[in-house]
Amino acid sequence: MEPAVRSGTADAPVAAAVDGVVSRRALFERLGAAGRVTGVSAPPGSGKTLLLQSWIGQAGLAGRAAWVAVPGGERDPQQFWIAVADALRRTAAASALVRPLTAAPDLDGWAIVERLLTDLARLEDRIWLVVDDVHELAATDALAQLELLVMRAPPELRFVLATRHDLRLGLHRLRLAGELTEIRVADLRFTLEEARALFDAAGVQLPESAVALLHARTEGWAAGLRLAALSLAGHPDPARFAAEFSGSERTVADYLLAEVLERQSEQVRRLLLRTSVAERVSGELADLLTGASGGERVLQDLERAGAFVVSLDAGRSWFRYHQMFADLLQLELRRTAPGELPALHGAAAGWFAGHGYPVEAVRHAQAAGDWSLAARLLSDTWLSLALDGQQDTAHELLAGFPGGVAAGDPELIALVAADELNRGSLAEAEGHLALAASELGSVPAQQRGRFQVTLGILRLFLGRQRGDVPAVAEEAQRLLAPVEAADAADPGLGGERRALALISLGTAQTWTYRNEEAERHLQQGVAVAGRIGRPYLELTGLAYLAQIAIFRSYTVAAQRGRQAIELAQRHGWGGDHAAGVAYLVLAGAAVAQGRLAEAESWLERAGQTLRTEAEPAAGMRLHYARGLLELARGRNEEALSAVQAAERLAGTLVTPHTFAPMIPATMLPALTRLGQTERAEAALAGLDARERATAEMRAALASLRLAQHDPQAATAALAPVIDGSVRPGLPAIVVVALLLEAMARDALGDPDAAGRALERALDLAEPDHVLIPFLLHPVPGLLQRQARHATAHAALIAEILSLLAGTSRPAAPPGGQLRSLREPLSQAETRVLRYLPTSLSMPEIAGQLHLPVNSARTHMRHIYAKLGTNRRHEAVERARTLGLLAPSTRAFEAEYAVGRTLDLARVSAALGHQDAAAGQAGVADEAPQVMQARREGQRAGALATDLDTAVSAEAVTVLTPRELDVLKLVAQGLSNADIARRLVLSDHTVHRHLANILRKLNLSSRAAVAAWGVRTGLV
Repeated sequence: MEPAVRSGTADAPVAAAVDGVVSRRALFERLGAAGRVTGVSAPPGSGKTLLLQSWIGQAGLAGRAAWVAVPGGERDPQQFWIAVADALRRTAAASALVRPLTAAPDLDGWAIVERLLTDLARLEDRIWLVVDDVHELAATDALAQLELLVMRAPPELRFVLATRHDLRLGLHRLRLAGELTEIRVADLRFTLEEARALFDAAGVQLPESAVALLHARTEGWAAGLRLAALSLAGHPDPARFAAEFSGSERTVADYLLAEVLERQSEQVRRLLLRTSVAERVSGELADLLTGASGGERVLQDLERAGAFVVSLDAGRSWFRYHQMFADLLQLELRRTAPGELPALHGAAAGWFAGHGYPVEAVRHAQAAGDWSLAARLLSDTWLSLALDGQQDTAHELLAGFPGGVAAGDPELIALVAADELNRGSLAEAEGHLALAASELGSVPAQQRGRFQVTLGILRLFLGRQRGDVPAVAEEAQRLLAPVEAADAADPGLGGERRALALISLGTAQTWTYRNEEAERHLQQGVAVAGRIGRPYLELTGLAYLAQIAIFRSYTVAAQRGRQAIELAQRHGWGGDHAAGVAYLVLAGAAVAQGRLAEAESWLERAGQTLRTEAEPAAGMRLHYARGLLELARGRNEEALSAVQAAERLAGTLVTPHTFAPMIPATMLPALTRLGQTERAEAALAGLDARERATAEMRAALASLRLAQHDPQAATAALAPVIDGSVRPGLPAIVVVALLLEAMARDALGDPDAAGRALERALDLAEPDHVLIPFLLHPVPGLLQRQARHATAHAALIAEILSLLAGTSRPAAPPGGQLRSLREPLSQAETRVLRYLPTSLSMPEIAGQLHLPVNSARTHMRHIYAKLGTNRRHEAVERARTLGLLAPSTRAFEAEYAVGRTLDLARVSAALGHQDAAAGQAGVADEAPQVMQARREGQRAGALATDLDTAVSAEAVTVLTPRELDVLKLVAQGLSNADIARRLVLSDHTVHRHLANILRKLNLSSRAAVAAWGVRTGLV
């Protein structure tokens, strides 16, 4: 890249120095007038960092600039993005917008960027994000994520990126748009005047010729000039020094850094050398390592002077050395005082441990060779790391021990077992755990209680990952009992142990249908975790509480799953295993409720986070959900493959999981659809009598018998499920059984019995919106017939028919009058099509779908072209004819249009006016809302055309879940205040939802909504 504007010419204004730092006015002006992004690209020592720091100071931007310094060789995107979020939070404008992040394994940088973009969308005042040493971002994903943030950031967020070399960030697009300001090495070179100002500020008096010589020799290189000024301070022959100053960059740097150290005072030199053992240093730590005082002032002075010392926080209390400088200092320390290194690292270990930085403490203890101290520190902090989701950090620290040391220390052997558990090596973990337990007697008495707790927790983890419920229960009970020695050593351990035991016990109990006990233990564990401030443990409990809810209500399960995910995202744990469990719950709920595209999205996220080798039960559920989704899509080969993978993982569990019976019950329909009935029969024969007698297998058997044209055998298989003598694991199985019963009765020539069974299936499916049975066993003909007769579920039937139209091949149009689609609709076009039968305008449809209005209009034009129509109502009719939309509910429309009298007894009861039901004939005695309902019916003839849209099947599908909740409660006669209390909403929010319902359904009053809800079966 060529520099946009060059500075640093001989004609530049005379430079001045402020607080010993040269004021580079031309560059300050460019930075102040820059566009969205400023790139400062130059080799090390060019003055990039000092330039940006001094610009922020002189421009008064300290409260508006978020500073992030990337550590050397940064390969962990999560650390980088945590630093970005923290820095933004320290600015006045973004402090209330950006949510905090907490370190976690496998932190998803993409999700963090999206979260930052969401948080900063309301940014009103300009701030700058300054990222120094961007070239140290070694992770490709981090650079791509940074590019995404740069390209999509709000206009008030400006970027300044300092790097040693150009980066592939797609900045060429900004250059073309005139939004990129580039400052390069030529711009950063000091002019002769600036070099003179630098020497003057350092108190170095040089003849003009010597300044010119140094400027020429260094070619304006900022670090060279600054190091020269530091070395010249007190030099007996500055002119000779200037004349001899030469060499390559490495030679010059090594020479000058050595000269700088020798020219510093003894106090400063001692501080630099002795503090170089730490990656970061504070004034207090510097005082400890030097045995002196005033370390913070010295560090601040060195940083201000640009002596390769960089502050890490706004308060300038933590510092680090430039890596090149730190390497030199450490080399010099090893040369001059090698015997002091172990003591320095040992002192640093003690200081970091005492100040709550256990990870750095362990590293320094290892560097000191104090393996006993390092082992004790790591053992003491391991549980905290595990409960905070930092198992990878524990793995890194464990790898720092020599093999012989780890093998001879029981506490380290136990941690090796923990590490193997985290990576799914269960057999190896069990062996190391047994070895550690056998060495209990060699553990010091004061540490033995904690060590026993660690062993118990590891046995608990092992049992949970193996699916060994009795083992989990046994260890959980042990952990819940007081361990006096451990509790005395660490009073906080009791709460952590209790929360972990309760959550683990509850998790295991879900495998054996002990759901009430499981829920109680999980809720207790979550409460303890929240009380003691362990959000990671709280997340785990919430995720499994969501999983339990699947057995009661998919809606409740999804609500709990979202609660868990919200907590995970709040702490930056979106990529953690516990979040993966919540993703899986949402995927399962979405499949069950017929939201297949949403289910796919959640399954993908679950697959990215769940580690099946570490917890096979989660992997089994993941593959089972995938199989169910593919079966609903009609992709039978993929479904069979996924279910077989679930079966393999189920076989590794010690205790059969509650989902285990569902696996063969899903495999049979997949085989049947593939025409492999012999394999299906063989699979059935391979089950024992108990397995064949489950409700799930009876439903699968009925499906197989129907495929074999034996409806009588199907009804026989289903009878115990329908009469309740065999209870299913999931409520949806009863819906499946009734639906298959309807199919069987219809095949046997008994349409009345078929209708009754189908209505019962709809009765059970409606409250929790269970649609998956109707997708796995599609019966559009039966549903259409049911809609033409008396049904309380017209809206639900219409929605199912719409889903079937979108997931199966459309029926051929009658008589061949209409052509088929010229080209299939895209997924986006199908979503827009669903809204066309409503009264929503295009801008409103775009808002519902979160699309730009122009995009929605483009989709509309494509729909018209593919359907061969020119108007909206023509497109709706054509789509209905082709089976892309369900037919409108004509029975309701016709009755409403001719002004028939509503069933006032039912309406009045639904509206809460029982008295009106007793006096139908006396209109004067009717409650006002019932009278209004009658008037709405009498006016309906004139509104027949409008109501063709208002009561169409698609009208329900465009209501949000919350709007449907409000509609149902309105139809039950609740007031806005009652609805607000029931749904925990404000009155204003309820009013807004009701207004949306009226608009979307094209109705004019609350009474019309009530009547509509009654007649469509919503109440």
